Amino acid sequence: MAGSTFGTLFRITTWGESHGKGTGCVVDGCPAGLALCEEDIQKYLDRRRPGQNRYTTKRSEADRVQILSGVFEGKTTGTPISLLVPNEDQHSKDYGNLKDVYRPGHADLGFDAKYGFRDYRGGGRSSGRETIGRVAAGAIAAKILLKMGIQVQAYVSSVGPVRCDPSRYAEANLAEYLSRSSLQMPDPDAEARARAYLDECIRQGDSSGGVVTCIVTGMKAGIGEPVFDKLDALLGQAVFSIGGVKGVEIGDGFAAAEARGSQNNDQYGCKDQDGQTICKSSNHAGGILGGMSDGSEIRIRAAFKPTPSISLPQHALGRDGKVHDLEIRGRHDPLIAPRAAVVVECMTAITLLDLLMRSRSARLEDLI
Repeated sequence: MAGSTFGTLFRITTWGESHGKGTGCVVDGCPAGLALCEEDIQKYLDRRRPGQNRYTTKRSEADRVQILSGVFEGKTTGTPISLLVPNEDQHSKDYGNLKDVYRPGHADLGFDAKYGFRDYRGGGRSSGRETIGRVAAGAIAAKILLKMGIQVQAYVSSVGPVRCDPSRYAEANLAEYLSRSSLQMPDPDAEARARAYLDECIRQGDSSGGVVTCIVTGMKAGIGEPVFDKLDALLGQAVFSIGGVKGVEIGDGFAAAEARGSQNNDQYGCKDQDGQTICKSSNHAGGILGGMSDGSEIRIRAAFKPTPSISLPQHALGRDGKVHDLEIRGRHDPLIAPRAAVVVECMTAITLLDLLMRSRSARLEDLI
């Protein structure tokens, strides 16, 4: 299977299936000398771990990461870093009735059409557990970015019809708000309404979609390429590659199509008395212009579809070409977004670090 590798200089390859012996990642291109231990990675994995509350799958996994290579005496060696997270709580028997049918909203049909074979136990490579490798690699990328003064933070900004009100929280203190939120929503009032909405979805055997917002601070201007490898294009690829994502916006996104140029253009001004720090009076562009960062906050939104595995009766296509009545068993998230927020954060960090490393070849003085 091609397509399991992402990045150019900071390159990651994820591997493993939902119901195999484990999942993981190989990170190639991490500079030598970075202080790194398993706990640095574990705190990110804990944010996407299943079984945390009634709004996540009841699959009980510790998701404890093991560093198998690339670290010696607490520091990276510059060689490939291999990361393993064993699978410990697979219930493969829950998927026996799915062997010969294609579930609505899943990739079953596409897998069979492409390979003539599929792992029907939890979706195989298209399972959400594939994101374990992305998060493990992203934790490393995020640690390097922090040393460069760059921070990436994602949160759930809406659940179904319930949206967070930015006036109720300060984005500068997102970590503080999110530490108290099981839905990763910084607005307590919105979270209470989202819980009520999700409770109703669960009672009806249904699921909900949601939106994850990701904010990058401290990014310098000029990162990204002006043609094919635009920063927003690669961020779009990175975030769209996460299972369940059906839409990605940078800055105002689709709302920009309804604006006039006089409204959408971000006006420049001087931020301080020395006149050296340039700022914008608005950020409709979301921190990216012409495919390159402009030095302001990068703002990304990712729309996640409702979890397709629901307990309501559905019509499924069989390999025999007939339509079958299907009731899906097993343990599934009624909402993807809270556990997916850290995945968006990590894929963003991986993309930014890779482009920052590539930018070192843009000027001669950076090479000599």
